[in-house]
Amino acid sequence: MRTLYEHAGGQEGLHRFLDVFYGSLLADPLLQPLFGEGQSTHVDHLTAFTAETFGGPDTFTREMGGFAHLIDVHRHLAITEEQRRRFVELYMAAADAAKLPDDAPFRQALLEHVEFGTQVAMQNSRAETDDELHPLREVPHWDWPAATS
Repeated sequence: MRTLYEHAGGQEGLHRFLDVFYGSLLADPLLQPLFGEGQSTHVDHLTAFTAETFGGPDTFTREMGGFAHLIDVHRHLAITEEQRRRFVELYMAAADAAKLPDDAPFRQALLEHVEFGTQVAMQNSRAETDDELHPLREVPHWDWPAATS
């Protein structure tokens, strides 16, 4: 079976999707404060992270600071549940806008991935100490939902 990375269109498909998504984050009044004025490298980092998570190249870990970098950038953001839910909503809307595959197994994997990731990010954003961080310390590897593998 193809990886989620391949099914999404590889690097090109994910970059297109995450470029649309990031634009929606910067335009959203609830989420824009978390992203400041935007970083020119954010889409590339998010693409590399998602690619690695979905079975693509490990560029994020090898060249972009890996999971430790994600922990650092989320620390002290104090992400709210409302912001987390909005992030998920915009993520899934961007998948439609970018014309990612819309088959149910892929969309279920995409939703589970972003739900899990936003829970981890929210916990890490509120951690006052290292002991309060989510225990995940490396890029997770995501796969098809159990019913389709």
